[in-house]
Amino acid sequence: MKKIGILFGMEDTFPQAFIDRVNSKNIKGIVAEAVTIDKVVQNKPTEYAVIIDRISQDVPFYRAYLKNAALTGTHIINNPFWWSADDKFFNNCLADVLGVPLPNTVILPSAEHPTDTTSKSFRNLAFPLDWDGIFDYIGFPAYMKPYAGGGWKNVYRLENKEEFWEKHRETGQLVMLLQEEIVFQDYYRVYCLGGKAVRIMPYEPRNPHHLRYVVENPNTDKKLMATIKDYTLRLCKGLGYDFNTVEFAVRDGIPYAIDFGNPAPDAELTSVGAENFEWVVEEAAKMAIDFAKKHKDGKSNMTWGTFIKDSVK
Repeated sequence: MKKIGILFGMEDTFPQAFIDRVNSKNIKGIVAEAVTIDKVVQNKPTEYAVIIDRISQDVPFYRAYLKNAALTGTHIINNPFWWSADDKFFNNCLADVLGVPLPNTVILPSAEHPTDTTSKSFRNLAFPLDWDGIFDYIGFPAYMKPYAGGGWKNVYRLENKEEFWEKHRETGQLVMLLQEEIVFQDYYRVYCLGGKAVRIMPYEPRNPHHLRYVVENPNTDKKLMATIKDYTLRLCKGLGYDFNTVEFAVRDGIPYAIDFGNPAPDAELTSVGAENFEWVVEEAAKMAIDFAKKHKDGKSNMTWGTFIKDSVK
């Protein structure tokens, strides 16, 4: 029997819908359930061939459990080792290598010294930084957001240098990105599952959360849609994420990748809407079943991105 587990937190609709969908397919030798953890012993395998992880970004204990599970043969969606190493600035750097258009972006030292450091810890850092060069490169208005993290937390839209200095002080020990504003005509959020299934969804990030997928008169230009799909696959295969969303802001017909490291993307019925929810439940079920069928006991069954795979050739 190949078990597919889902590890989740506060989600209400997606986890049970996923379990029900897998089980409704009546695939011989495959069953889905919510993950149960009663103890975690080093180098001991779990009972699951596949686990979909929806919560370990917030629970370090779960992340450690999943790394051990991956080591002992479970296919974890998404790869917990890469997820632990990933950050949004590196994502941008890799996207540039992959030929995906991006807003101009720089990374900034934290406004406050990290705990247990002093000014002597930063003797390799120029003081002051080339702030004029940074501001000329980015321009204003600009966005400032954490280099690691998500969910639109600690995101600022800045009109000028004075507002930058005021808001940067508020960020404390967070390491921030400063990013060019892309004034867009259209915006899309794109599901990508298994490195092949893609759903392009019109999205309005300026709307209240429950209305962001409710967009009238979406652009249906076939060339643009094909380009967005191509860029989405490049990014997800490069990063090695089995379950991800990518966001694009379209300016003058060019889709700029804004955010594309979302390994536990929103999949709640109440926010994504019925049609998108049906699609993601079905594709997640098919993906997990496919991985379960391919699972080999005692072997590594993880997905690794082309960046990692190409680095070890």
